[in-house]
Amino acid sequence: MSGRECYRGDVDEAWCHEAVQGVSRTFALTVDVLEEPMSTHICLGYLLCRVADTVEDAGHFPPEEQAALLRTYRDAVDPTADATIEDFRADVDEYLPAEDERNADWEVVARSPTVFATFAALPEDVRSAVVGPVVEMVDGMAAFVERYSNQGGLRIDDAEELEEYCHYAAGTVGELVTNLLTRTDVDQDRARRMQGTAEEFGQLLQLTNVSKDVYDDWVDENNVYLPNEWLEAEGVPQEEVVEPEHRGAAARVVQRTADHARGFLDDAQTYLESMPLVHGNTLEAWSVPFLLAVGTLRELGARPEDALTERGVKISREEVFAVTHAASTTGREALADLRETISREPYEGVEQHAD
Repeated sequence: MSGRECYRGDVDEAWCHEAVQGVSRTFALTVDVLEEPMSTHICLGYLLCRVADTVEDAGHFPPEEQAALLRTYRDAVDPTADATIEDFRADVDEYLPAEDERNADWEVVARSPTVFATFAALPEDVRSAVVGPVVEMVDGMAAFVERYSNQGGLRIDDAEELEEYCHYAAGTVGELVTNLLTRTDVDQDRARRMQGTAEEFGQLLQLTNVSKDVYDDWVDENNVYLPNEWLEAEGVPQEEVVEPEHRGAAARVVQRTADHARGFLDDAQTYLESMPLVHGNTLEAWSVPFLLAVGTLRELGARPEDALTERGVKISREEVFAVTHAASTTGREALADLRETISREPYEGVEQHAD
């Protein structure tokens, strides 16, 4: 058996569902409240994206090699290209942490042939809906890694580049979801509304993450997503974004980035109100991350400086539970009211707000 052959994976839906639980609490929530077959379709689409994201964020090998690996992976996902997932798995092997030191993200990379084999067993129309956005995402990641290869991490220059990055990181996921939901007979007006707002849904979620994760992005990944043009306007060197002496000025940039995210709220809500509940899709799966973003933006408005410290900006577990429960028991007609309530104060559920 050759080295390439030993990396072949077997179909294993159960393992893929378990893997999502380890790599993303937010997406695990989404997958858990979707019904089949959408739950498995989104689970596998997300894991395909997560493999690339882990390689992009790696800090223990040179950017040039990261970009090369991403391009091999991109060609493995693209059925019109020549590379295979076994090629990628063989090439990435030397960069994998030892088995007893791997976190959940790198375990998914190590078992990427299993993810791919399970994905390849899906119906052709599902695979077609997923492949295009994943390929576009990986292309974008490779381009950004190459763009900043001499700096050891990403350094976003301006608002336009920030939106470009958010498109590759999350706008493509909105397109993937839309493709899955509109691949069969769906009202054309509904489909057009979704296609016209899928990008904005992704931009909202990613910009919220950019705003709240400044400290972790810098310390853990050597990345600065706050636009340099906005930091310069406040007199903050990009390389000193989390330094205490710049806290107040940098917090104003965090607030500006959060305000930019708020500009996508209306279109993101339209996206949710337009999506059909077909193929096992549920409104709850997507309204929960939307409403949690609303709550996170509320907290950022109150304490933007926390995004620059180890404390970070988070909403409480109690609020996450209350929002999840509300999303599971109410329909589209309640979405606007829930958004308004959560934007003002931590959500505790209807009982506590009753007169």
